[in-house]
Amino acid sequence: MEGVPCLRLPCLRVPHCHAQKLREHLRSQEFLDRNASALSKKQRCRRRGDKLEDLLQELLESHGESWTKEVRDDLPRSFQRHGDLILLGHNCFSLPVWEKFDQQLWHTVAKGLGAKRLATMNRISSDGFRSPQVTVLLGEQSWVKHVDNGITYEFDVTKCMFSAGNITEKLRVAGFDCRGETVVDLYAGIGYFTLPYLVHAGAARVHACEWNPHAVEALRKNLVINRVHDRCTVHPGDNRKVQLCDIADRINLGLIPSSEDGWPVACRLLKKTTGGILHIHQNVTSANAMASHEENDAVSGKRADREVWQAWASATANRIVCLLKKLTTTTWRANIQHIKHVKSYAPHVHHVVLDLECRPV
Repeated sequence: MEGVPCLRLPCLRVPHCHAQKLREHLRSQEFLDRNASALSKKQRCRRRGDKLEDLLQELLESHGESWTKEVRDDLPRSFQRHGDLILLGHNCFSLPVWEKFDQQLWHTVAKGLGAKRLATMNRISSDGFRSPQVTVLLGEQSWVKHVDNGITYEFDVTKCMFSAGNITEKLRVAGFDCRGETVVDLYAGIGYFTLPYLVHAGAARVHACEWNPHAVEALRKNLVINRVHDRCTVHPGDNRKVQLCDIADRINLGLIPSSEDGWPVACRLLKKTTGGILHIHQNVTSANAMASHEENDAVSGKRADREVWQAWASATANRIVCLLKKLTTTTWRANIQHIKHVKSYAPHVHHVVLDLECRPV
């Protein structure tokens, strides 16, 4: 328009797999202007929470019920969003006052959170498959679509678990250079790490092992959706029975609380002449849980955590070397490349990943 100055803003286009790391770097260097950016995820959630609270207060008061602090504290404070489905936690809408509204309540919640379907998750089942205990509250089918870092995951939310807390590790895997490598994912699930290895890291071939039949169904579907099915072999069933050996340059052991049962399998799959890298996941109990009050300040606590992680990593490396020597009758060397903290659980339990480079001497 005449008389209106044209404002040209510089922009930087980066691959999906590097976007989060670049954003964190720009923020650390104070180059990222938060005031000029769109609403953050936290701000958007807060706005939806305010809208939900207003709608529920209106619903209760229109039926002669009082809006109290107890009622307000019974609202969901966090939830997972998978496409048009919201997955609520088990610790909300527990008061008797909600029972009188039935489906009207769920329609109101869906409207407030901008969803079409609702479900609630209790706990993860101890059935060996880590199946979620999920009940659909609103909607007729339970398959959902979730997009992370340019990768599409589809799965049945009542049959398969999706861990949103692993996003930092999935981003890290996406940044690996696996061109020409054969990767084995011993606990593939619906493709949490299998897909980043294929889509972003460029692995030549991935062998994906998974024993939950519902997860296998979703995994096969996701490989097709993301157009990488031609570079992945799916092995359904117990990974200890997989008839493979001496094939892997890199192995992902993404099972918590411990992947220890898979260590002998990983050693058998690792290439005997060149070795490779193991990414070993583990829940490690922090020293904070046992520390004295004098040592329990923030600085010493973090130092103690790292010391415990390092001790676990060293013990794990020694165990892996012994397993490899027993399998191959040759000497091996294990190098701790990195120990990555993924997330924390209460009380004082940390999910960490050990990058362990194993080479024959």
